[in-house]
Amino acid sequence: MIRPDPSHTEFLLVSFEGPDPYAQAGGLGVRMTGLSLALAARGFGTHLLFYGDPLLDPIEDIGSLRLIRWGQPLSARFPLGVYHGEYEKRDHLQATLPEFVVQLVEDIAAQNKRLVILSEDWQTVPALLETSDRLWQQGLRAHVTLIWNANNTIGFDTIHWPRLQYVAQLTTVSRFMKHTMWNYGVNPTVIPNGIPDEAFDLGSRSKKNPFISLHADLTLVKVARFDPDKRWTMAIDAIGLLKAQGVGVRAIVRGGIEGYGDEVRRRARSRGLRWEPMTYRLGFEEDLAASSADIIEVTNRIPDEELRTLYHYADAVLANSGMEPFGLVGLEVMAQGGVAITGATGEDYAIPYHNALVVDTDDPEEMVHHGLLLLNDSNLATRIRSHGPDTAEQYRWGRVIDGLLYRIQDFQTHRK
Repeated sequence: MIRPDPSHTEFLLVSFEGPDPYAQAGGLGVRMTGLSLALAARGFGTHLLFYGDPLLDPIEDIGSLRLIRWGQPLSARFPLGVYHGEYEKRDHLQATLPEFVVQLVEDIAAQNKRLVILSEDWQTVPALLETSDRLWQQGLRAHVTLIWNANNTIGFDTIHWPRLQYVAQLTTVSRFMKHTMWNYGVNPTVIPNGIPDEAFDLGSRSKKNPFISLHADLTLVKVARFDPDKRWTMAIDAIGLLKAQGVGVRAIVRGGIEGYGDEVRRRARSRGLRWEPMTYRLGFEEDLAASSADIIEVTNRIPDEELRTLYHYADAVLANSGMEPFGLVGLEVMAQGGVAITGATGEDYAIPYHNALVVDTDDPEEMVHHGLLLLNDSNLATRIRSHGPDTAEQYRWGRVIDGLLYRIQDFQTHRK
């Protein structure tokens, strides 16, 4: 079986999340956008089917990439985001995807091409199983490679694993996820997430350091959903402990709209930390200079270029999740020559004291130790900053796509 190339292979990516703000709730939307754009950039005909913004065009072509905003009447009925009404959307996908795929495969097979279907996360499993059955019934299954990828463990208890493993090749994003999935009687192939070329943009490094006006010994950044898995309280407690030791520590954070944010803010106040909400806008640096808060919470979206600037200039970016399937933020920090303090689950790329600092526990004293190391050992910070970009380079989407194509060649040999 030859390696897939654009002359005889097309891709259909299926997930709830996608590039629209409506369709992004976490890392999956970023992953699917990056993966689809990278495949299209290689010349592959690529279809990304997702539950997108109901007010945008149902079909949008961007070069070789076709965005398919599925079930827009449902999205209009559930306007709060992609997972609003997720069970109805799951059932809708199961009812409607098979016929769409049958028609698509008929067209592709007539061109002597093969379709690779890559679906993501638990909501797509019923639709994938139903689609496989329909393809068999129509005599089209031999023209399709089915892959199901696990981006996290949510919904695992709803999946009929023996049937899914029989129908599709199973993949996941890290060795941590692979080992977790052993508990369900399956052994997926690891194909990591990637980061786009823009993550390496040097523009942020030529910008003025936004932390200068904070006049701090140690500047920190944390960007994550307000979720216990993101270990917000560990970060808050560490900041409080550092301040109690006389360290001038200041942090810029960005959470989300989740209710858990109230608990995080209360935790900061209980630690005697001053917490100030702030809107990102033109003149943000002046707002920072006027603030005396220990923790500044940016309450709106930070533009990507500005976020990369924060990653580059901060003394450390706290990506210290307790259960992280992959850990995209840590790689994005490395791409900018920044210092990431990661957790120790799905961050396969993190090598302690070489390209990152790693916390193995949820004890804030461990993070305090890392903070003091950065404060007192400039050589350590310099070493981490110099090695990080080399690591991130291995995870550019272009390199990840190379590995994916070789894996698909292997999958097609096994004809699943």
